[in-house]
Amino acid sequence: MRRARHLLKKLGWFAVGLVGLAALGVAAAWWLPLPSRLSSPPSVVLEYRDGTPAHVFLAPDQRWRIAAPAERIDPAYVRALLALEDKRFYSHPGVDPLAVARAAVLNLTRGRRVSGASTLTMQLVRMLEPRPRTFTSKLVESFRAVQLELRLTKQEVMGAYLQFVPYGRNVEGVEAAALAYFGHTAAHLSPAEIATLLAVPQNPNRRFPTPENRARLRAARDDVARRLLEAHALPRGPEGATVTDAQVLAEVHASAAPLELKPFPREAPHAAVWLRAQRPGLTRLRTTLDAGTQRLVERVMRDGSKDLSSRGVHNGAAVVVERERGEVLALVGNFDFFDEKHGGQIVGFATPRSPGSALKPLLYAMGIDLGLAGPEQLVADIPMSYGGYSPRNFDGRFLGLVRLEYALSQSLNMPFVRLLERVGVERFLGALRTSGVTSLISEPGHYGLSAAVGGIELTPLELAGVYVALAGDGRTRPLRLLEEGQPVASPVEVMSPGAAWLTRKALSLKDRPDFPERRRLTGLPARVHWKTGTSFGHRDAWAAGSGPRHTAVVWLGNFDHTPSVHLVGADAAGPLLFDILEGVGPRGRSLPEDEVTPPEDLMRVEVCAYSGHLPTDACVQRKEVYARRSAVPTAHCPYHQHIEVDVASGLAVGPTCRAGRKTESRVFVTWPATIRRWLEEQHRRLPEPPSLAPGCELGGERAAPTIVSPAQGHIALLIPGVPPEQQEMPLEAEASHERALTWFVDGALLGTARADERMWWKPSVGSHEILVTDDRGLSAKRTLLVRERR
Repeated sequence: MRRARHLLKKLGWFAVGLVGLAALGVAAAWWLPLPSRLSSPPSVVLEYRDGTPAHVFLAPDQRWRIAAPAERIDPAYVRALLALEDKRFYSHPGVDPLAVARAAVLNLTRGRRVSGASTLTMQLVRMLEPRPRTFTSKLVESFRAVQLELRLTKQEVMGAYLQFVPYGRNVEGVEAAALAYFGHTAAHLSPAEIATLLAVPQNPNRRFPTPENRARLRAARDDVARRLLEAHALPRGPEGATVTDAQVLAEVHASAAPLELKPFPREAPHAAVWLRAQRPGLTRLRTTLDAGTQRLVERVMRDGSKDLSSRGVHNGAAVVVERERGEVLALVGNFDFFDEKHGGQIVGFATPRSPGSALKPLLYAMGIDLGLAGPEQLVADIPMSYGGYSPRNFDGRFLGLVRLEYALSQSLNMPFVRLLERVGVERFLGALRTSGVTSLISEPGHYGLSAAVGGIELTPLELAGVYVALAGDGRTRPLRLLEEGQPVASPVEVMSPGAAWLTRKALSLKDRPDFPERRRLTGLPARVHWKTGTSFGHRDAWAAGSGPRHTAVVWLGNFDHTPSVHLVGADAAGPLLFDILEGVGPRGRSLPEDEVTPPEDLMRVEVCAYSGHLPTDACVQRKEVYARRSAVPTAHCPYHQHIEVDVASGLAVGPTCRAGRKTESRVFVTWPATIRRWLEEQHRRLPEPPSLAPGCELGGERAAPTIVSPAQGHIALLIPGVPPEQQEMPLEAEASHERALTWFVDGALLGTARADERMWWKPSVGSHEILVTDDRGLSAKRTLLVRERR
């Protein structure tokens, strides 16, 4: 009895010791850090919209290792893995006692090691912390396996195994191996591929795909396939298929074993590098990029670069957007990512550059929305100076009076500088920010009137947002490039649908520059509205536009700002834009319905056929044009005038000298003094209304003159050391052709001149009041500040 109690006491202490050791082991498992390699960052993968890899980066430890949770791997592979390596994975605590006992019996009865007892968790420990194959190492591995099971879920353990399982050289993980061995992900695997991926990790060095290892790899794969079929763990096709084990095994035998690694995907390199920097914590970047569109655009840009490089143009970028959801389908950051000489790795689609005239359509639409202008209205294209800023057209010529729609299609500069002056620079910048432009400098007053013609910088991605608004109903949403599980943002209005429609109508007047008849001959695409831009000094060439479904932007230039005479938007970038839009757009000759039918916010308005303004009774010829219902321009035609003339002499008469004459009212066209002044300088003259008969004075017209130069708010700067007579500035006013204008500066008479002539004044430092009065006593004045340049 005493002996039994003594034995029970010993057993009790032994149990207490075991519990203590277990508690100590559990405490150690929680106290000791997990293997450090478990947290090694994997390769970053950029994916196309369909989930296929577009670009895979090496992991920081220079290995190809792609994080792939079990749900991303073919379930048939996971079932085969468990059947082959660890049948009780989901029930054991890291060490499988039944497997240990079975292995011990087999090894003892056979007199040699014929079976192991390593679980997947223990194999994972060996991958993370390689050790010599000794009994002590086995004990440490067992402890580490239990530790992993305590600290991680089964799903996390499986995910780590799938990520770190070795496949020879620097390839780790099932996903990376599937890409390297077969050229596709591990989401869908054939029986031969499953057997291959299970055979190689058993002996990676001798089964790694090389010509020398081919026979060994093939034999091991076939043996694994046979064992899996015996265990009913290899797929036999779709459910309900009547495929025998022999047929599956024959298919495996007939499949070629991989002989070498396939290159990992390295497409869209600029987008991949840029997005990885934008989202540093993500290892998988699911984008909206479309594989077919991306490859098409890359090919177009690559083919175009061959001719452009010989012309001194070494960099180019392109963006393609699907407008309905605002998703970016293609991004090309440069011609050649590996062109170190010309900054090939600079991300061109995110680099701000001067857009030249590419922003004029937005300004055009804003002028329509504000009721300041209409497509048919005549505008002045003549030289003007805003202090030291004197805009010029691309070819250096001016055309005088042109229709605003024509000015946009021909990219004339002066009409849009004047329009920006009326719209307001800050309002224009606000519209750009609404369109998604974020690279603007926020300092008030930083931008001036040159913003209308390229005195501003934005990226091709940002310009695409502007043209998405133009192509639709005047609304745009933030462009989407990453699928982050967020709902599509609500669109914001940049311009009215009517203004956008009228702008597209003007932009579609020109066909592709290198093949003008292509649209008529091929119907590709149904319609393109587009605009080009060339920055000052030929440093940037742009083309932006839209087809029926897509908007595209092309930029060409040199990142070191080297100019080239070939950097002209229409000639260099235009053909590439059309190649892209014709490549991605649907075929067809018919116009989309929304291009044929005007939006509801437009109405037909009768205007003067000559000027495009609301007609007066002097406008004999009239026509109807579209204008916004809520913003019809209110200015009446200033060009046609009824003038009463003496029939005998043809001279103009007024109420005071009509008696005794036979008179009649005739319609004459008069032009602004600024136009007449410019024509005089070109040694050209326009027909003028008749002069007043002697002793007569016109009645009725009481419009005061308007000062044109100096402009409102202008600050003049004097250059030190330059004689005052060489810094004279012109004083100009708008008035009727027959008016004589008298100029005063600070109350002192300067002189008298016709309305179509300039008066020159030598400025001095200080604030000056400039006043002009006509021969009827009507006047206008302006304050001018003159400073000395420092």
